[in-house]
Amino acid sequence: MQRYPDIEIYLAKVSHEALNVWLAERLDAPPLQKVGKGKARTTGYGDGRRIPVLLVEQAAEGYASLWFDSDATPWPRDVDCAREAAQRLSCEVRCSLGGWQPGDDPDRFWQVLPDGSEGAIDWPDSGQ
Repeated sequence: MQRYPDIEIYLAKVSHEALNVWLAERLDAPPLQKVGKGKARTTGYGDGRRIPVLLVEQAAEGYASLWFDSDATPWPRDVDCAREAAQRLSCEVRCSLGGWQPGDDPDRFWQVLPDGSEGAIDWPDSGQ
């Protein structure tokens, strides 16, 4: 399975407390620290390597972006992270359909719900 160079997911209405617990458990990361308006950072570890983490609140309407700037995460692909996040954080999660290539539709995303249902959507036109 191809491992992505970084992971980015979009979280709907996520609790910062729950997010910090999950990041601590999965990446041994300290709590997110504010670094400016609507942004927070922390650093976790995987395979003995640093994993910079950036949270951008309101990256898209109603969604925060959570970006792991490393290929050393526990998840090989965005969708793997999205599935775990939806279950662990009890919130809707969206991510890219896969590795983006020129010509791909930039509005096609993968949606994962806390109940485990998932599928491709058009975003922001999904009406959800």
